Amino acid sequence: MKRFSALIGAAMIAALGVPAVAQETERGPVTNLPLPRFVSMKAAEGNVRRGPSLTHRIDWVFKRRDLPLEITAEHGHWRRVRDRDGQGGWIHYSLLSGTRTVIVEDELVDLQSKPDPDAMTVAQLEMGVVARIDRCAIDWCRLMAGGYRGWARKSALWGVEPGEILE
Repeated sequence: MKRFSALIGAAMIAALGVPAVAQETERGPVTNLPLPRFVSMKAAEGNVRRGPSLTHRIDWVFKRRDLPLEITAEHGHWRRVRDRDGQGGWIHYSLLSGTRTVIVEDELVDLQSKPDPDAMTVAQLEMGVVARIDRCAIDWCRLMAGGYRGWARKSALWGVEPGEILE
């Protein structure tokens, strides 16, 4: 009888809509785009504020064009962002671009001619290099940096989700 009660309880929980493993993506209230999502700095310099308006104090100044950032919230013309170190705040949307970039997190990353660890190495990227994403497969991204193009493992990059595919 106890086993039957446990089964009935589990069925009731499932019927009440307890979230399944696959959850719906949260959407931004302003853009209706997924949150969180990655973007990049359009400007060479951008003030990062404590809150979403010009009256809020400037906490940071990002000084790197194409720096990948993660948008975590939206409010009017403002986006709450964070960098790979978790630093950030609110920045005006006009300073951001939808162009996708990544930053190299490993000491040295090989750019391969194909998404294959045995493929020819085209170039090597050092930690901190910012590269533009051309496209991404499951485990690899095709990048452009310093006049070179090649494939790098996603696990060595910040600015793209592990399973994200970009065409």
